[in-house]
Amino acid sequence: MPTPDWIEHRRPDGELLGWMVPAGDGFHIIDLLGRQRTESPADWPDAEEALETLGIGYLANRYSLRLSDGGERRVRIGEVNRSSIVVLADEFGSASAVGARPQVFELPFPAPETLRSLD
Repeated sequence: MPTPDWIEHRRPDGELLGWMVPAGDGFHIIDLLGRQRTESPADWPDAEEALETLGIGYLANRYSLRLSDGGERRVRIGEVNRSSIVVLADEFGSASAVGARPQVFELPFPAPETLRSLD
């Protein structure tokens, strides 16, 4: 969950892109999955630009979720909020099929290492 020192960055239309977190003389950027996206701190304008460049398109990527039994499931992000991330089982694009009822997994925020992008 974002902490008080996480500074929201939004697009002009109000869409949240992520957060900037103070780090020494600069800022790290955190994406909507709660993952740090910069290795070294950037100044304010560069941090804002990095979030603008990152955008939100990565949320539409294909992901793999490692299950507690060691198995892997292909998933798509269904919902992201500040307390959880909901992913939907997506074998062969089934999460997008009209009328489909894919298996739902609720993950903590920030996203655990068991969720990884396939794109």
